Amino acid sequence: MGPLQGIKVLDLSRVLAGPWATQALADFGAVVYKVEKPGAGDDTRGWGPPWLAARDGTATGESAYFLSTNRGKHSLAIDLASSDGQRLVRELAARCDVLVENFKVGGLARYGLDFGALAPSHPRLVYCSISAFGQDGPEAQGAGYDAMIQGMGGLMSVTGLPDGEPGAGPQKVGVAVADLMTGMYAVAAIAAALYERAQSGRGQYIDLALLDTQVAWLANQAMNYLVSGKAPRRQGTAHPNIVPYQAFATADGYLMLAVGNDRQFAAFCAIAGRPELAADARYASNAARVANCSVLVPELAALLRARTTRAWLDSLAPASVPCGPINDIAQAFAEPQVRHRGMRLELGHPLAGRVPQVRSPVRYSRSTLEYDRAPPLLGEHTDEVLAAELGLGAAELAALRSRGVIG
Repeated sequence: MGPLQGIKVLDLSRVLAGPWATQALADFGAVVYKVEKPGAGDDTRGWGPPWLAARDGTATGESAYFLSTNRGKHSLAIDLASSDGQRLVRELAARCDVLVENFKVGGLARYGLDFGALAPSHPRLVYCSISAFGQDGPEAQGAGYDAMIQGMGGLMSVTGLPDGEPGAGPQKVGVAVADLMTGMYAVAAIAAALYERAQSGRGQYIDLALLDTQVAWLANQAMNYLVSGKAPRRQGTAHPNIVPYQAFATADGYLMLAVGNDRQFAAFCAIAGRPELAADARYASNAARVANCSVLVPELAALLRARTTRAWLDSLAPASVPCGPINDIAQAFAEPQVRHRGMRLELGHPLAGRVPQVRSPVRYSRSTLEYDRAPPLLGEHTDEVLAAELGLGAAELAALRSRGVIG
């Protein structure tokens, strides 16, 4: 039994931040009802290729992007633009504990589905709104996607090669981290609100912004600026506060060396055949190494190029010097530790037979996360859920479908 067993979530979100949050809630045992537009569905259903292959090898039309973030949910195709569709969603909301949405600010008010409209009759509802800039402020009405938030929120200014190097310039991270982190903050905020509700008996409204999230998790880089008054700059794979902590070329590839303390640095120097470096006053402490990194790093780079990546891994790991290969994603899934932890799993799928998934990294000592529902087909559960939750019979469902209210 997942820790959120018995919690029902109405998911009015699309694309990534909201669906990432609701997928995590589903993994934790919540029942998630994902409401989608009939005939179209979540935008990401069309974000392919690649597409999941059917049993006969043809493309199913189910995009890998959609499959990455909608496991464990029921899909209901309901037209929110129709008054009957709005009524159905309001009735579903009345039976749910949580509502998650990422419409433009004020977008659900015209449907009577905003927090102000729902809370008076459902005071226990936890309502989470995710937007680019939050519910107030000069940019509140603006639309925004992850990449622009990475830029606006400072992340791209510290991601990429340093100025002056070939290929220098701001870079976005390879996955939509502003969206993903906002989704995870949403999970934490919702779980905390449910805990508080158990004490107070009352739900509440959660206002989450991608830009706020991006600024909040700049972490040490933000504090480096706030303490020093100097904005950090791009350093490639290097760390602004720790040296050596970056990727180095080896004889046959690359190695990520992540020395976190003076003992580890001394061990590395001994294994590299240069123990005197650790005793040099310029490098004996991390603070000294940071101050003298422009001299130290070229010396280390020359040492690391002399051996293969595997040779370094085999000699440094037994000495507890943190290091690792720089894998592509195929190599990451082939890592023995990743395979041992079962990060890849497969679920039954009505079109493909099986669909690959990436399991949640969370492991509880008592609670069990169950993976028993593949990302749904568009409208796959419309009739099932409306019958079970709202008591609609076959005739009423057929009438709603004939008018385009449901799909």
